[in-house]
Amino acid sequence: MGSCWSDGSNGGGGGMAGVGGGSTSSAATPNDAVDYYLKSRGYNGLFSQIELSFSASNLRDRDVISKSDAMVVVYIKGRDGTLAELFRTEVVSNSLNPKWIRNFTIGYQFEIVQTLLFRVYDIDTQFQNAKEELLKLEDQQFLGEATCTLSEVVTKSNRTVALELMRKEGPAAQTQPQNNGKLIVHAEESLASKTNTEIVFRGLNLESKDTFSKSDPFLVISKIVEHGTPIPVSKTEVLKNDPNPLWKPVSLSVQQVGSKDSPLVIECLDFNGNGNHDLIGKVQKSLSDLEKLHLAGQGINLVLPTGVGHKHEDRVLKSQLFVDKFTETVQHTFLEYLASGFELNFMVAIDFTASNGNPRLPDSLHYIDPTGRLNAYQRAIVEVGEVLQFYDSDKHFPAWGFGARPIDIPVSHCFNLNGSSTYCEVDGIQGIMNAYNGALFNVSFAGPTLFGPVINAAATIASDSLSQSAKKYFVLLIITDGVITDLQETRDSIVSASDLPLSILIVGVGGADYKEMEVLKQKKSIMLNFTYVIDSYKVMCWLSFVMQVLDGDKGEKLESSSGRVASRDIVQFVALRDIQYGEVSVVEALLAELPTQFLTYMRNRNITPTTATTTTSSSS
Repeated sequence: MGSCWSDGSNGGGGGMAGVGGGSTSSAATPNDAVDYYLKSRGYNGLFSQIELSFSASNLRDRDVISKSDAMVVVYIKGRDGTLAELFRTEVVSNSLNPKWIRNFTIGYQFEIVQTLLFRVYDIDTQFQNAKEELLKLEDQQFLGEATCTLSEVVTKSNRTVALELMRKEGPAAQTQPQNNGKLIVHAEESLASKTNTEIVFRGLNLESKDTFSKSDPFLVISKIVEHGTPIPVSKTEVLKNDPNPLWKPVSLSVQQVGSKDSPLVIECLDFNGNGNHDLIGKVQKSLSDLEKLHLAGQGINLVLPTGVGHKHEDRVLKSQLFVDKFTETVQHTFLEYLASGFELNFMVAIDFTASNGNPRLPDSLHYIDPTGRLNAYQRAIVEVGEVLQFYDSDKHFPAWGFGARPIDIPVSHCFNLNGSSTYCEVDGIQGIMNAYNGALFNVSFAGPTLFGPVINAAATIASDSLSQSAKKYFVLLIITDGVITDLQETRDSIVSASDLPLSILIVGVGGADYKEMEVLKQKKSIMLNFTYVIDSYKVMCWLSFVMQVLDGDKGEKLESSSGRVASRDIVQFVALRDIQYGEVSVVEALLAELPTQFLTYMRNRNITPTTATTTTSSSS
C-alpha cells in the first residue's frame, strides 16, 4: 500500500500554491497573516494546561521502625540534557504506597518533546516539619527515579503511565532496576483548555484614513504579557471601503488569552497593501468586559494614542466598537481525540534532485559526515520524527524519494525509499534514516523538483484509511532544496487532499544567510507562515511563487485549476535554520499549527472523540 513509481513525466506550472495554506475567509480559524505575525513575535501555537497527579506502589522501605516518608520532585530535561526543577509534592508519611494530594500543572506543547524526570525521596524525620521547597535533597534518602515524555502520558487512553523506579547502584553509578517500586503518573486536561469563545464585532462610524475612499478596516486582538509587548492572538478579515463593518466571527480559547479576566488590546486598523496599516483606534478589554458589552447592547468608543513619552495621551474618537455576539462553548480538544484512540501517522518524502550536489562531496546537502554530524535532511527527519513518533502506535512510516533515477527505471518523482517495488513502509525513525542512507548511493540524482506525485501517494493512503473508518490522521513531511516546477499539479493535489485526514509539512533546506533574511522580512510586511533562512536567490524564488498563489492579507483560499476551493489549510512551510538564530526551532514553527489543522478536519466532518462530552453555554 502506498508504493509509488513515476516515469519522470511532466508536472506543470503552479505550485507551492499551498505552501502555508490559503488564508481562510472566516476569522474563526487561523490565517497566514496572523500566523506569521505571531511567530515573528515569539508566539508558537497554543498549548493545553495539564494537571499531573502522582501515586506510587511498593516503594523500598528505607526506615528501620517505620515505612518511608516519600516526596516526588519533578524536573524537565532541556535540549542540552540539563535538568531544571519544576515542582515538589508534599511529604506522605509512613507509606510504601503513597498518593500525593498536591498536583503539578504544566503547559503541554505538541510541537516540543517535553522530557520529564521524576525522583522520589524518603524525607528524614527531622526535616518533615520544614517546607518542601526548602529541603536539601542531598540530605534525604534517594528511593529511585523514572523518566518519560509528557506526550507518552497524554496519548494513553487513560492518560496514565506506570514507571519503574530506578536507582544508581555501585561505583559505576549505573541505573538498574532492583524492585524499587513504581511511580504512577496521571494527566488531566484543565477545563480552561477546552473553553472556546466566539465573538462577532461590529464597527460604527470608523474614521477614514484614506484620502479618496473610506477605510478598509480589520481588527487585531492581542493579549498583554508580563514584558509589556502585546502578543497578537487573532484577527478578523479585511472589509473593503466600509466605515460600519460587521466582521465574521472571531474564535478565542480562554487558554489562548490566559483567562477570562486577562486584558486584551483590540486594535482597529486600516489595511494597506504595503503592510503599513494605519491605526484607526483601539480599546483594552477582557473577555468578561466584552461579554458585559454584549449583554448591555452598548458600544465602546475607540481611542487613538497621541504624543510620545510623558506627553502621551489618548484621544477619544466618535468611532465605536460593538459586540453583536458572545458565545462560550466547551469544545473537544486535540488531547481528547488522542485519548479516544486517534493517531497521527508520519510519512516522509525526500528530494534527490541534482541541485543537492554530489552526496560524496562535503558541499552536498546530502553529504554524510563521518563525524556523525547530521546533514539538513537528517536533521529534519529526526527533529520532526521524534515529535510525531509518540502519536503513531506501530511506528511503520511510509518513506519516499523523488527527483532521481532508481536502479533500472527512469527518473521517478515518487519511489519507495527502502528500494522495494511493493511496499513503502520502514520501521521507526531509525528505519527512515537507514533507508535514506541506502538510497543515497543507489539512485542517480536528476530532476526536476515535482511535489504532485508524493502528495498524491500520501493522499491515496489517507483516502484508503478514511474508507475503512480508521482513527488515523496523516502527516506528510516533504524535505526539499529547491523551487518546485509542477506548480499547477501541486496546487490541484493540495486542494483535493484538503478533504482528507492529511497535513503537509514542507522543510526547505539550503545555504543560510540570516542577516540577509532580516532585510527581506521587513519588506511589504510579508506575513506568510515561514522563516526566511535560505540563500538569497532561493528566497526570491520562493517569494515569487508563494506570492503568486497566496496572499494571507487578501483572505483568498487556495483554488485548483478546475475552480475548486480548498476546504481548509493543510500546508505548513518553514526553511531550515539553526536554533541559535532564534528561540523558536524549525520544528516548533513547523508543527505548531498541526493540532489546529487536525481539529479543523474533525470539526468540519463532525467527528467527535468517543470518550468526551461537550457542554455549551451562551449569552444571547
